[in-house]
Amino acid sequence: MNLKTSTTNKWYPVYTSARAEKKAYEALINKGISAYLPLHRQLKQWSDRKKWVEEPFIKSYVFVNIAEHEQADVLMTKGISRFLYFSGKPASMPDRQINELKLLMASSFELEITEEDLQPGEKIIIKAGPLKGMTGEIVSHRSQKQLILRLESIGCSIIVHVAASYIERF
Repeated sequence: MNLKTSTTNKWYPVYTSARAEKKAYEALINKGISAYLPLHRQLKQWSDRKKWVEEPFIKSYVFVNIAEHEQADVLMTKGISRFLYFSGKPASMPDRQINELKLLMASSFELEITEEDLQPGEKIIIKAGPLKGMTGEIVSHRSQKQLILRLESIGCSIIVHVAASYIERF
C-alpha cells in the first residue's frame, strides 16, 4: 500500500440524524475535524412573523475532510449516523466538487437542489461571471436553461440558473 495515499485527506459525505446537520457540524469542528456544511438563507414564515434563517442546503449531510484512519472519530460524533458507501468502501468526493459547491454557495445565483435522476445532456462550461470555469450539464427544466452540477456520490444534483450567454459547449 502506498503510504502517501493512506495519509492523504479526502472529502467524505456523512449522513446525519434528522435535522441535526448544524449540531453535528459544530460537534465535528469542536473535535478538530475539518468539516463543511453548505448553508443557504431562506425566508421562513410562521403564523405571527417571517424571518431569514440559515438552512442546510443538502438535507441530512455534512462533508468531512479526513484521513481514512479518522473515520471512527467522525462516527463517534453526536448527530452523525453513518458514512455513505460505494462498492463496499466509504464514498469520497473530489476536492473539485467541494470547491465548486463552496463557490456556488458564495454566489448570488438562485439555487435549487433536486434528487431527481436528471438525464445527461450537453456538457458545458461557464465562460463568464463568478462561476467562470465551472463545468456541468444542460437540461431543460421548467422550460428554462439551467446548469446542473452533479454530486454523484450523494445522489443529488444542484440546479443553477445561468444566462445562456454565459455558457459554451465543449
